[in-house]
Amino acid sequence: MTYHWGSLAVQERVGVRDLADHVGRSIGTDIRDVAAAFLAEQPHLVVGAADAAGRMWASLLTGPPGFVRATGRTRIVVSGGLPLGDPLEGALAAAGTRVGTIALDPRTRRRMRLGGTVAPVPGGFAVDADRVFANCPKYLQKRRPLEVVAEGAGIVRRGASLTPAQQEAVRAADTFFVATASPDGADASHRGGFPGFVEVLSATELTWPDYPGNAMFLTLGNLAADGRAGLLLPDWEGGGVLQLSGRARTGFGADGARVVRFTVESVVEGLHPGRLRWSAPEYSPANPPLARPAPHRGSTTR
Repeated sequence: MTYHWGSLAVQERVGVRDLADHVGRSIGTDIRDVAAAFLAEQPHLVVGAADAAGRMWASLLTGPPGFVRATGRTRIVVSGGLPLGDPLEGALAAAGTRVGTIALDPRTRRRMRLGGTVAPVPGGFAVDADRVFANCPKYLQKRRPLEVVAEGAGIVRRGASLTPAQQEAVRAADTFFVATASPDGADASHRGGFPGFVEVLSATELTWPDYPGNAMFLTLGNLAADGRAGLLLPDWEGGGVLQLSGRARTGFGADGARVVRFTVESVVEGLHPGRLRWSAPEYSPANPPLARPAPHRGSTTR
């Protein structure tokens, strides 16, 4: 089946089962030529998986275009690995780890998702795909690549809650990635909006609206089945990354609105060598207006 019970339950609740069945026909197992060409152009890949303790994380891999490539109809190979100390460093070196990946190109507002199983290979790792599909450009901010920064301090801070500076970085975010677990694997997805669409309730509580999407409800379906989640908030202009692991749940309003509430359990902040800096964004025309003033944009790490 295309969907597990969690996604089916959310689709039924929202009233989009027929649409979800139609959209679900785009999900396949083959990496088509156009998808392979897209992957070969990307300098970033986001990977979502669980660490050895079962915590979900989303991590960012960076390299020159071609560092991610399709080597067959159902396999991609990633050259290199994660920065030293990344929460998923061990998971991506272990055969059989279930992962979800997303390649997002801010230059063209295109994105592609691929889920499967890790197979270690010399100089990196492979993913044997069991789910491949593209998403629409909704809520993607457009950016231009500026420069690769060779130096970086690596992991600069770990904790169990957000510092005041990290809270400001979350409030200023216009993009984040979310990793979730499903009964049959893992998934990595994207969320975007105007700065301020993620609200910081406290040092350990975040919330954001679930904007209308493709009707699949893969992320919310996964959260209905398994509340574990990992967030990745990139500082596009500075190149830093903020990774959060915790648990999430979805609230459904009588008007059909959906709000996700995330409880932070672990925080990792990094500034890695070889990171790519991007321009200020051109915001997506699909971004809904905010109900409150947007905060000043800032970076995770200075």
